[in-house]
Amino acid sequence: MQPEHQSAADTGRSPQTKHIRAAGFGAAVDACVTERSEIWFLSLLGNQQSIRALWARLVKGETAYLADDQFAGGVPHWLATGVRQQCRFHVTRLPSTGAHHALLVPDAALYAAEQQEFLLLAQSPEEAPLLHYRFLNRRLDLPLHPTWSDWLWDRALRTGEAQEIDAMGIRAYRCRPEPGELAEALGRALRGHRVPAPPDSLPEAA
Repeated sequence: MQPEHQSAADTGRSPQTKHIRAAGFGAAVDACVTERSEIWFLSLLGNQQSIRALWARLVKGETAYLADDQFAGGVPHWLATGVRQQCRFHVTRLPSTGAHHALLVPDAALYAAEQQEFLLLAQSPEEAPLLHYRFLNRRLDLPLHPTWSDWLWDRALRTGEAQEIDAMGIRAYRCRPEPGELAEALGRALRGHRVPAPPDSLPEAA
């Protein structure tokens, strides 16, 4: 996902939605990321009062219920501890309907965040390699080149440094890069010509 965090409703993805409720307040969910019972990302649609009330309860650690529709009982979920401590909440009014759209985004999914581990939010599998490269290049003190994005992504998936987690309306990957192992693998790939030497040659990577 780009740093501006586009609404999943604006990306042309599947119109599938869920419903979330807590303490009598509810909203539609057009995208979410969950790991077991923990919520890592939410894209909400509803009236402003309900959205802000849900936000207040989630950051307090209260339980919310995710269901396929507003009439179902739902499955208990709560905001992941790390997300409660470090996240952003953006609310915008949708002019055509008067409803509001909100994004609950963990700092780990922000491009400019400082932590080495990150949550990669991609609108499609095709977007993931270049987005992964950008996040790595921002965080690691390694000479990387965008032409290596596919190789970097394939390696991350193969080694488990990138693992897809449950999501609806978006693709989500928990990324835990290992700089030392990546540097060694990149050196071998350059020497074996499995990745191209960039035009501005990076000899220290070999």
